[in-house]
Amino acid sequence: MNATAVRTIETVEDANKKAVHDDLISPRFYTTDFAAMDRINIEPVRAEWDKMMAEYEGDNNHDHFQRDAAFADEVRDNMAKLSPEMRQEFMDFLVSSLTSEFSGCVLYNEIRKNVTNPDIKQLMTYLARDESRHAGFINLSLRDFNLGIDLGNLKRTKKYTYFKPKYIYYATYLSEKIGYARYITIFRQLEKHPEKRFHPIFRWFELWCRGGNKLWIRFFLLAVYATMYVRDHTRPMLHEAMGLDSSEYDYQVFRITTAITQQVFPLALDTDNPKFRRGLERLFAISQDMEKAKSRGGLIGKLQQGVCAVKALGTFASLYMMPVIQQDLSPQVRMEPAW
Repeated sequence: MNATAVRTIETVEDANKKAVHDDLISPRFYTTDFAAMDRINIEPVRAEWDKMMAEYEGDNNHDHFQRDAAFADEVRDNMAKLSPEMRQEFMDFLVSSLTSEFSGCVLYNEIRKNVTNPDIKQLMTYLARDESRHAGFINLSLRDFNLGIDLGNLKRTKKYTYFKPKYIYYATYLSEKIGYARYITIFRQLEKHPEKRFHPIFRWFELWCRGGNKLWIRFFLLAVYATMYVRDHTRPMLHEAMGLDSSEYDYQVFRITTAITQQVFPLALDTDNPKFRRGLERLFAISQDMEKAKSRGGLIGKLQQGVCAVKALGTFASLYMMPVIQQDLSPQVRMEPAW
């Protein structure tokens, strides 16, 4: 199902249509080669693996997602002050965040059900558990506005993208790390400026942050960064309300993500290069032109969409060909927080 794009979120139906909708910047659902996943042998890293599994089993964040007594009062008092436009951006943020978190839950749970390898099954059980908590907690915040997402229907109707296990590693790893960087950047900003925290859900963001291939690594880094940049610049008021500039927020997230991913990736994108920044700005401008073409409709609108697609592909290719930063990999496989 490829639902029509939702301009505003006012009803439960709008929220669910927004979650199901697929375009270049919306969160995706994934499926993979379960048999190949089942054949993964983790023995070369058994000692580190067992330490990681022990941490998962300890479930140190089991009590993080509790709405305290002041939550509802804070929602009522703060949300009444938001402009209709700001409220729309925040609803879009919540729906997008929930869809992204639930995407991981669905993927990990499907892998768990379709493999017999005890190591992979155990890992996927823990990952699905944690992602489910994130998605459920965000959904409760949507329900405060009578906009809860039907997760069962979302799982049945959302379009799935097939990725090989290797690509799943890249995509989900980057998604998790850039999610960490986004959440912790917002939390640190609102920790310094609590008067700008217009919703209590941001108080939990710190608790959510506990924890031939070179060409593909390069591709996924660029795809994730470009998608984030374009998506964030479609809702600038959300960041302004927190005292953040959308561009500077994104580049801070990129820097944190680079600091984390250098533990496992032999290269990083030069995100502070002015040419790189101009390329992302161009992608956003093209996305705006694409939306105008879609709204225009008809033959002219279709032709304009085609022109925009070619321009976007050319810009992405230009960014992909930019020199990258080479870095030595750490001999330690375990990944630690970077900020």
